[in-house]
Amino acid sequence: MEKLQSVRGTKDLFGEDYLRHEHIVSIAKRIAQNYNYQGIHLPIFEFSNVFKRSLGESSDVVGKEMYSFLDKGNEEITLRPEFTAGICRAFISEGLKQFLPLKLFTHGPLFRYERPQKGRQRQFHQVNFEYLGEGNPEIDAEMIAMAANFLEEVGVLKNTSLELNSLGCSETRKNYQIKLVEYLNDYANDLSHDSKIRLSKNPLRILDSKDENDKKIVANAPKIHDYFTNESADFFLKLQEYLKLLGIEYKLNPNMVRGLDYYNHTAFEFVTNDLGAQGTVLGGGRYNGLIKLLGGDNTEGIGFAAGVERLALLCQLPPKAIRPCAILPLRINEQNFAMKLAHDMRKNNIPVCFSLNTKFDKALKNAIKENCNFAVFIGEEEITNNKLKLKNLDTRSEEFISIQELLVRVK
Repeated sequence: MEKLQSVRGTKDLFGEDYLRHEHIVSIAKRIAQNYNYQGIHLPIFEFSNVFKRSLGESSDVVGKEMYSFLDKGNEEITLRPEFTAGICRAFISEGLKQFLPLKLFTHGPLFRYERPQKGRQRQFHQVNFEYLGEGNPEIDAEMIAMAANFLEEVGVLKNTSLELNSLGCSETRKNYQIKLVEYLNDYANDLSHDSKIRLSKNPLRILDSKDENDKKIVANAPKIHDYFTNESADFFLKLQEYLKLLGIEYKLNPNMVRGLDYYNHTAFEFVTNDLGAQGTVLGGGRYNGLIKLLGGDNTEGIGFAAGVERLALLCQLPPKAIRPCAILPLRINEQNFAMKLAHDMRKNNIPVCFSLNTKFDKALKNAIKENCNFAVFIGEEEITNNKLKLKNLDTRSEEFISIQELLVRVK
């Protein structure tokens, strides 16, 4: 019989991995609440065109990495590779325009077929924040500040640096792309295979190439800042002023790009040197043209996402959960009483370690193994006198207290 094992690029979360994962997500939920973001859950799969139109046919995700298939109705379906496209689809199909401006938070698994490596799996998880319906630089500054706040709460901000760029308005991009292509055409034969393809389909993506020779070529390429319109320059200047006001340090990275036309103005990433090649732990930017591209009205938008697996590699274990209290009936005759006591304690939000039909000696060993801090010993005399023996398993001290006192003391 074939040995059962997990699919390549997937990982079971258990023990410390599970605790780190849940810790990061819980912090993201708290940050969302602090900034008044509403939660939204999206389908794990969408019609493939949702991602093809939003990510671009020439992107690596669409061309190489999407998990797509035909369902029984002969519809092409794709497991979601990212969140933003699905949120924009929901905005259109669910008629959410009436709620603008709209702040949305979500989290969960995503899927991309790529080579598994440190911090990167084929099924991975992200936390995701989107702000729809406002297009001002102060919104972008708040978004970046929220991202920094999140990373600080996770405990990894000190290990990252914020890189910032502006893609300008549509006129800026158009003028800049013409000059960039003119420059790159002189090096067309020297570009990597992928960049040669991008030169005709998506030339801005070449600026972000990881190929060492491509990096040398683009080092002297024209800079988008030289083609800013007055609107673009003013937007970027105000954004930087707001970040300085909030005490958020950053450095400009003119080669940070988003390859598709609906991206504009702000692009940002928090990067680290502690994860090798997988240096980006959180990235985001403004995408004012995406909802219109998908068939909706012209609606401003900005968002960011962070990979939970990458953050988990950088963060410390969260504080341990509240330790449980063990309920230990001395004999089988006291088990019903113990079961009812365990039920009452759990209703009072007190974690309890109790197992029916477990012998006393074994139950005590389990209590120590489960890291219980208290144990309640229940015998016939204790039940008759309503005085239960409570033992502190750390200090070994003992006392007799009533059930009512027990609930207060242990809690």
